[in-house]
Amino acid sequence: MSKQCELTGKKVMYGNNVSHANNKTRRRFEPNLQKKRIWNPEEGKFVTMRISTRALRTLDKKGYSAMMKEMGK
Repeated sequence: MSKQCELTGKKVMYGNNVSHANNKTRRRFEPNLQKKRIWNPEEGKFVTMRISTRALRTLDKKGYSAMMKEMGK
């Protein structure tokens, strides 16, 4: 299972750890993914998704149906 948000598509970014001596080593910035059961009113059942915490906040504001339309799914 990839480390990617199912709603927003947010995924792993790459960058550097930079030490005090300015040595650089590669690192990964992973999205904060959470497994969440979301009520889908159109189908009348729960859907389990791995979504980022930012998407969770947006989901609370807009709702599941609006987010799915916006994402084109």
